[in-house]
Amino acid sequence: MHTQSFTYLEEFLKKKIELDEVKGSAIAIIHKGKEVYRNEFGMADVAKNMEMKRDTIFRCYSMTKPITNMAVMILLERGLISLSDPVENYLPGFKDQKVLKDGKLTPVETPVTIQNLLDMDGGVVYPDIYFDAGQKMQDRIDAYYDDAYSGKPLDTVAFANMVGEMPLEFHPTNGWRYSFSADVLGGIVEVVSGMRYSDFLKKNIFNPLGMTDTDFYVPEEKMDRFMEVYEWTEDGLKPWEFDRMLGLTYRFYKRPEFESGGAGLVSTIDDYEKIVRTFLGFGTCDGVRILGRKSIEYMSCDHLKNEAQRKMLDWESLRGYGYGNLMRQMLDPHGNESLGTVGEYGWDGFLGTYMFVDPKEDLGIVYVIQKCGGNGYRDVQVIRNIIYGALD
Repeated sequence: MHTQSFTYLEEFLKKKIELDEVKGSAIAIIHKGKEVYRNEFGMADVAKNMEMKRDTIFRCYSMTKPITNMAVMILLERGLISLSDPVENYLPGFKDQKVLKDGKLTPVETPVTIQNLLDMDGGVVYPDIYFDAGQKMQDRIDAYYDDAYSGKPLDTVAFANMVGEMPLEFHPTNGWRYSFSADVLGGIVEVVSGMRYSDFLKKNIFNPLGMTDTDFYVPEEKMDRFMEVYEWTEDGLKPWEFDRMLGLTYRFYKRPEFESGGAGLVSTIDDYEKIVRTFLGFGTCDGVRILGRKSIEYMSCDHLKNEAQRKMLDWESLRGYGYGNLMRQMLDPHGNESLGTVGEYGWDGFLGTYMFVDPKEDLGIVYVIQKCGGNGYRDVQVIRNIIYGALD
């Protein structure tokens, strides 16, 4: 790679901190099996005078989803599930589901399957006041939090069943909607494996890869490495006061009952880089085999089935991309208006975390900030352009 480009990257990331757009950031670039660039900038926690360091712990939010994807494919390779299995086979909350549209409930035409959950095309939703099924889910999550903080929390399987009991937005495959699907998949992993979801991940992914700081909470002895979350206010960036989002509880400060397969993990760049290297290694990292090559190929392909789904995949950050197995897949770099490769894939998180894997270039990145809502997709485009521009 052209190492001069790393200077441009540093200048860009430092400028974001000087402008008080973010307080701290970190990035790792992996090329041809090696970490070719790594740096940390700014502060992990201003009030505590905590600088960004190599072992700083961050909240993954939706960068949890690629790991849940791996967990499901592990079950598949062991013959314990089929992707065509109806979810109701594992979670009774998904029996006799209804679709809610224009105030009317109708029986679901086909059962939601595991593949529907992986592709976000089963009609499951996140809380959202702008459409009927989303409003119903918002009402249910409000009640869930009232119960959780009055001493009646749900565990992972119970949460998944609760999601299944709520109406769908559309009949499976008739649309696409970002949703609690990955959280339901965590519940399926628990039911099939007979293990708590975190224990399954530790046994089958984290411990084999040496990911010692990835979990669903930060223990007390590691709190001095845990990043603060900031949000933009009229007075600049301030700590984000939050305790009710996506079913997450306790702000990652203690082990939750519900372990969110969609948003619940914390990690470090050292740890998450091993996930990226496992994807780049087609299932193997440093000689440790997590998945087979064909599973990686399967999960890195676009699974969208029709124009109705593509029309709903309308995020700015997903222009030029398809979607499948809880990740985006690059179909058209020109459509995304940034440098890239057809077949590149990955995902990002609510606080601005971002990862991608490019098998053709044997290239991957992990980028971390912790800002409510991220810092806009343009930053990601600039970072991508600098990194791709460094390739010889």
